[in-house]
This record gives sequence, C-alpha cells and structure tokens, in this order.
Amino acid sequence: MEIKNITAMLLSAMALDATAATTIEIAGHPVPVVAGGLYDRYRSNPPLEVIHAEAPDVDLSWFRTLGKTKTDIGFDTYSPNFYYKNSRITAIFTADIGTLRALIPPEVAKQVQPLQVWPGRGVVALTAYAYHYCDNDSYNEVSLSVVTNQPGAPSFGPLTLFGQSRAKSFWGYVLKLPVNTELARVRGVVGYNLPKWLTGIRFKENGEAVTVEIDDEVTGKPDVVFEGRKLTGLSHDVDLVTNSFTNVDRGGQLTYGYAVSRQLGHASSTDGDAVKLTLGDGSFASYIKALKLGKMLKYEYVPDFQSALYAPRPLASLGGR
Repeated sequence: MEIKNITAMLLSAMALDATAATTIEIAGHPVPVVAGGLYDRYRSNPPLEVIHAEAPDVDLSWFRTLGKTKTDIGFDTYSPNFYYKNSRITAIFTADIGTLRALIPPEVAKQVQPLQVWPGRGVVALTAYAYHYCDNDSYNEVSLSVVTNQPGAPSFGPLTLFGQSRAKSFWGYVLKLPVNTELARVRGVVGYNLPKWLTGIRFKENGEAVTVEIDDEVTGKPDVVFEGRKLTGLSHDVDLVTNSFTNVDRGGQLTYGYAVSRQLGHASSTDGDAVKLTLGDGSFASYIKALKLGKMLKYEYVPDFQSALYAPRPLASLGGR
C-alpha cells in the first residue's frame, strides 16, 4: 500500500468514531467507513423507509419522485446519490480570465470557456458544503469552480451568466474539491474523475456567522478560512437549482455530471462584507491567490437543502438529458 493511501486512511479514520469504523474496498482502494452506517449497509441505495425510520424529521417527498439506477463508474453504485439534509455557503467572485482559461484542459476548452463578465475578468464560485446525512454517511466538502457556458453553446459573457441565473441552471469546470472523508475522496476521484483530496474541513457556527476552516494537506494547519454571514429574512420557498460540470473521464472521453438541489431555506446578498476569506501559505490558499480574486458578485447562505447527484454521462448524450 502506498504511503499516501495509508495517510489518507488514517486521516479519514480520525473523522470517524474509532469504535465504529470498518474498512471496505472500492475499486481496489481500502476505505474506512462508519460500521453499520448507510454506506456500509446499502452502498448508495438505502430504502427510503430506512431513512424515514432513522431521520423522521427529514422530508422525503422529493426523493420519492426520483428513481435510482445501478451503474458502473469504476465500481458499482446507484445514480443519483441522495443527500437528505445539508447546508452550504457560496461566494461568487470575479477572477483573472487569462488564468482561468489556462486552467481548463484543452479538450474541455473546445466545448466550454470561462464566462467573461467584463474585460479581463471571469467568474469563480467557492462553496463549502456540510452534508449532514446522505447515502455516503456525512462529510464536508469545499468546491472551487470556474463558471462556464454550457458545452457547445455560445458564450455571451454577462448575458450568459444572467441567463443561467434566471434558469437556475449553472455550468462550470471544477478546479479543486477537498473533502474530509476517504469514502468521499475515493468515490469522487474514481467515479467522477474530480480533483478531490483528503484534508481537515471544519464547520463552526455562532449566532452571526458560519466559519469553515480548510487545513493544508501537508502541515495539517488551517490554510483557508471561509466565513459567511448568517443572513436574515430566509426564504422557505422551494427552489430547484441545477449545477452541471464538464469533465474528462479516465479514458480521455468528455463527460458531464450534474446535481439538482432542492433549496428549503435560502438567502443571498451582494454585500461584500457578508464574506471574509482568509488565505494562508499552503497549496490551496496559494492556488486561490493565483486566481487574483476581485469583486464579490454574490453570496448565498443556504442552511437547509437536499440534493441528488447524478453519475457522469458521455458529453455526446447531453442533448438527451
């Protein structure tokens, strides 16, 4: 076993109750999971009756309208993956368009480009997710993505961004995606070819704000601190939002994946003071610094949402989604 894999397992095991951990295998990778947890028992396909018994306060009406399909994504799983109770904060910034273009692989760049909202500036979204209860037990994740046009569609910069916002259907290319469990890392890397790595991610809350600390994977010390205000005046009107991403699979083929989120409690702001981003000297912070972030365009506070994540599909099949 490689040293990196041993380290990953140790870090992941620390995130679990040591008395309740067991090791399973996914695509040849040993993965520590919660013994008797949802993933250990059901491998992404728990009966909704089980979810209702374990979490009777969770509204399952939406999930009852969605069917699951067994699929092979490097290992057997079921699509979509269900996330029953979650929260997130998102900050959308402008960034250097030249840097963003250079970060998108050439084969992907033939289909999508960063949206240029004004000369020299593109758009990135930084999102911190807390998945409190899902098919993969529970874990935290931080996403850094470039906002792009839909594959093959023309890009009209700010007009395209406005159109995606109005349709509540966004497209992007994922740059970084740290997670805090080995189960989430292996599934994401093998099954979705996403840039995941294992590190400490902690959510802290007080009456005013949500603070997310992301550790440097080498030193284990906090590297990025993302703080978002708890906005008042939450809307409880149900919103369905689709986030799609273009990618390349292990065979070199263009693919796309997407998640549909059912937002149950949400608010947004354009006040730059609603967000505080503190960057250290580690690899993730240095990567963010290189993007030359500028004006914050929007902040989203979503303390209550559900989600369904679909397995990647060939990009050529996009028209039939």
